[in-house]
Amino acid sequence: MGLSRVRAVFFDLDNTLIDTAGASRKGMLEVIKLLQSKYHYKEEAEIICNKVQVKLSKECFHPSNTCITDLRTSHWEEAIQETKGGAANRKLAEECYFLWKSTRLQHMTLAEEVKAMLTELRKEVRLLLLTNGERQTQREKIEACACQSYFDAIVVGGEQKEEKPAPSIFYYSCDLLGVQPGDCVMVGDTLETDIQGGLNAGLKATVWINKNGMVPLKSSPTPHYIVSSVLELPALLHSIDCKVSVSA
Repeated sequence: MGLSRVRAVFFDLDNTLIDTAGASRKGMLEVIKLLQSKYHYKEEAEIICNKVQVKLSKECFHPSNTCITDLRTSHWEEAIQETKGGAANRKLAEECYFLWKSTRLQHMTLAEEVKAMLTELRKEVRLLLLTNGERQTQREKIEACACQSYFDAIVVGGEQKEEKPAPSIFYYSCDLLGVQPGDCVMVGDTLETDIQGGLNAGLKATVWINKNGMVPLKSSPTPHYIVSSVLELPALLHSIDCKVSVSA
């Protein structure tokens, strides 16, 4: 790590600033209620949602071949057919998908203390949101949690040639803010993209948000710092800058 002070912080979005996983679970619960009350699917409702969850986790999206709405509606259609048998039911799949999606977006909010933290940090450093994912999906989340005003710039992986952990998206982000990689800190919850990417690009520091006290694999990239909540970041940045002052 160089001797310059931190000039910019890059934040991941999902499960770093907003609880995407929790919002998704709430969406699934609404679909289970719908399938049980309106369609009388008893235990099948949960099985269908579990199958969709697996499909989402393995999702490979190619914008040239399909749109995200069609792809995700197909996840539901396949899960229903795999569980219930019979003919494909696109109409029900669409109903499930849109209920899951709208509920999920409703619960994607920036907590008041996160807003306050970003507001204070921005008085000292430049802030950039750096999120992987399909363009439409990520832009809808950004809109839903109304986070645009807290950042100097927003970069969505699905709109770039390469996503995290490729160094190119980090260099692009640095150029947008007019800073060098050695001036920047990456904050995120995913070792393979956020932390590996920050290391690949030679950022000043990487901060891993490890909410659940997960023990990483030996082969995983090693972050410079580990915190259990994004709210620990201001104190951590202060200590990084103090080390710079002492060294200087």
